[in-house]
Amino acid sequence: TDRLPQPVDRDGRQSTWLSLFRRTGGRSYGPDMSTYDITMRDQTVEVVDADAYEQEGPMTTFFEIADGRGVVDCWSTRVASIRTADILVIRRSAAAALHAVV
Repeated sequence: TDRLPQPVDRDGRQSTWLSLFRRTGGRSYGPDMSTYDITMRDQTVEVVDADAYEQEGPMTTFFEIADGRGVVDCWSTRVASIRTADILVIRRSAAAALHAVV
């Protein structure tokens, strides 16, 4: 079998190409999507159902996390994107926060 050569450090020790880590806790996000209230600069409020959000360049993007995943990654679905400059406040709704605690 052809195997890739293992990287060797200065002391001659070999290391593997891949490190696997087991999860040590629960999901970062709950099983149900949260609701975010987004107050825009013009004082209007947009409501978005999403698991998470992050800034992507000039946009803030809201995501649905794929089943079985605990983070935003390539399997996440973009739900909405809003120009970051137009956002005044992002708040997770009180009902979603209460549901996550219960």
